[in-house]
Amino acid sequence: MRILVVGSGGREHALCWKLASSPLCDALYCAPGNAGIADVATCVPVAATDLDGIVALAKKERIDFVVVGPEDPLCLGLVDRLEAAGISAFGPSKEAARLEGSKGFTKDLTQRAGIPTAAYKRFTDADDARAYIRAQGAPIVVKADGLAAGKGVVVAATVDEALAAIDDIMGRKRFGASGAEVVVEEFLDGDEASLFALCDGKTALLLGVAQDHKRAYDNDKGPNTGGMGAYGPTPILDDAQAQKAVKTFVDPVLKMMAAEGRPFTGILFVGLMVGRNGPQLVEYNVRFGDPECEVLMMRLKSDLLPALIAARDGELDQVDLRWHPEPAMTVIMAAKGYPDAPEKGSEIRNLDAAGKEEGVVVFHAGTKADGNRILANGGRVLAVTAIGKDLREARDRAYRAVDLIDWPEGFCRRDIAARAFR
Repeated sequence: MRILVVGSGGREHALCWKLASSPLCDALYCAPGNAGIADVATCVPVAATDLDGIVALAKKERIDFVVVGPEDPLCLGLVDRLEAAGISAFGPSKEAARLEGSKGFTKDLTQRAGIPTAAYKRFTDADDARAYIRAQGAPIVVKADGLAAGKGVVVAATVDEALAAIDDIMGRKRFGASGAEVVVEEFLDGDEASLFALCDGKTALLLGVAQDHKRAYDNDKGPNTGGMGAYGPTPILDDAQAQKAVKTFVDPVLKMMAAEGRPFTGILFVGLMVGRNGPQLVEYNVRFGDPECEVLMMRLKSDLLPALIAARDGELDQVDLRWHPEPAMTVIMAAKGYPDAPEKGSEIRNLDAAGKEEGVVVFHAGTKADGNRILANGGRVLAVTAIGKDLREARDRAYRAVDLIDWPEGFCRRDIAARAFR
């Protein structure tokens, strides 16, 4: 088969790395890709959100199957466009992608389905939102309704922080149209976990659970980011609890989406807060998480490609996946200034030595090639991922590789997976 992966981040590098090993894969392309993806796939400079360009590329290269990585093209309807052109694609339709594209839509749906989640209200008027926040008090959570690259959520410790978030999102329009509406919701306390299920519209297949680290700095300090590291499996949800969570948080959504004429096909990412009241829903995403995807791909023993095809074809009930029992961990190396103003263009050295560490793969998240040099070209730049006989070994391998990388202009968290050790 001739495969095209859409996207340019660490998630897409991990997907390309895994798909390239499939005996079914004769040719692998990535649009637009990055400097690391170029080692395993042919990168073509077409933006992930250029729907016309992606369809034209798929036709030109006689692509048999497209795997769409990021949320933006999914919410724009790329899968619909590809399927309409006769090209098989993995991912949800534009209508089904609203589970991530509109937090208000999702909160209303979960309320109708009786899914455990935080109490909330939706606002299109900033003054109404401010009045509600003052009445509720803090801590409280403010979310831009639309896509904001993982940065549209403010967990406010004080009323003033929440009011400032309203000013930022609705007043200064930091996220453009994505912030025209906000969701203000109850603060949930506990441990976060990311659960992933492969879905074909009616059947859900559990892929596993990982824990992401959203704050920029050690000890969960600093602003929210797209994710600074992850590990899995996690003691927060064991296998039995994860299977129960599929029945609670995934199956009802698949049933309701199908009944409403927008069946969900693809990856459903269930963000959970596990506290005193058991798991509660934080959010749904409609694609692999990043950096959780890197952890999942390192642990997946089976061929990924047939499972993605079965999900697209509605045949997931015939799929069984095998996993390495060993845990994996990813440490994100980000450019200084991330998430607000990452510095681009600095050179990254000694990547080869880091990648030769036992059990380590250095996935590229935001890089570009300049001759023989690799330059930082994004906020999150590298996803250093390791697998080990236990979590301690995976952690030690990952940080050993991080320390081999010569990049003074980068930074990382040093406490990924610390909760598991506690």
